[in-house]
Amino acid sequence: MAAHCESGTVTALLNHGGLEITEPMVFGIASGIFFGYFESSNFSFPMFIVRNKPGSMRRNIAKRMGVKFYNKSFKKPQQGIDELDRLLADGHPVATQVDFYYMEFLPEYIRAHINVHFVNIVGKNEKNYLVSDAYHRDKAELSVEVLNKARFVGGYMAPKGFLFYPFHIPENIDFNKAIIKGIKKAAFDMTKLPVPFVGIKGMRKFAKKVTGWPELARDIDHLSHEIMKINVLLEDQGTGGAGFRFLYATFLQEAAQKLNDSQLEGMSKRMMAIGDDWRNISYFAAKIGKNRDLGKERLNELSQMIYNMADQEQAFFSELYKMVK
Repeated sequence: MAAHCESGTVTALLNHGGLEITEPMVFGIASGIFFGYFESSNFSFPMFIVRNKPGSMRRNIAKRMGVKFYNKSFKKPQQGIDELDRLLADGHPVATQVDFYYMEFLPEYIRAHINVHFVNIVGKNEKNYLVSDAYHRDKAELSVEVLNKARFVGGYMAPKGFLFYPFHIPENIDFNKAIIKGIKKAAFDMTKLPVPFVGIKGMRKFAKKVTGWPELARDIDHLSHEIMKINVLLEDQGTGGAGFRFLYATFLQEAAQKLNDSQLEGMSKRMMAIGDDWRNISYFAAKIGKNRDLGKERLNELSQMIYNMADQEQAFFSELYKMVK
């Protein structure tokens, strides 16, 4: 099991290939920590994200650690089906992108149509594929028909059967250099990207816009659903809790040990406290959403809590950037 599907699948494949590395280390080297607030015709309602773009973790690990991945997507489903079967027959566990909804071994109440879930396919028998999912304790089975449907659904960020596995892992990896590059990119993205809806700017936009969500909602039930979804996005959708902040704190702790850097140890503790404050926001959102307590005063209170997080994270990532620069 793992905190997040993409960092979890990458970690498992690297471990299988003989590289001892933890999920927090993969997440941190890959600059997984992020924030963005989006309003788009692709979304039925504004949304926010707390990690970098899907696929970035694999690409950043390759760039910073010298790992070489075989990766491919397919225009024709049968080509993707045949390729997965060929790789499995050759003895390669393979990660593939799927629609989360079709992972039938998971409880129905947590499944939703999300096209950027990653699982490892580790074998196949006559009727089923053997699946290792970051959110499921044991290896599971999915029928050939269901997995193929999950790999080739349409819609936003359609998987197109995308799959990958590492075919080369260097014997000697400069972890110190990889860690510093990963931290530097994450801190830069949070504080210096000149884009008004990402990083700290995105947090402040979220804080400003959330007070106007009642005007966008159909009714009180719809507004309640969207406010409670803040809790889901911070705690439940593969973040390891409080929007990946606890996972990143663990990375900084491990990085401090590898680099023998007491400053990073202190930053790890600060990030853990930041995670606690994000968790307070998630609990607050769940409470007011469930109770339909969504008047102007409560939304202003929620907004101020998010503004406070923006201030905290700006100070944190600005200091972190100076440290690694």
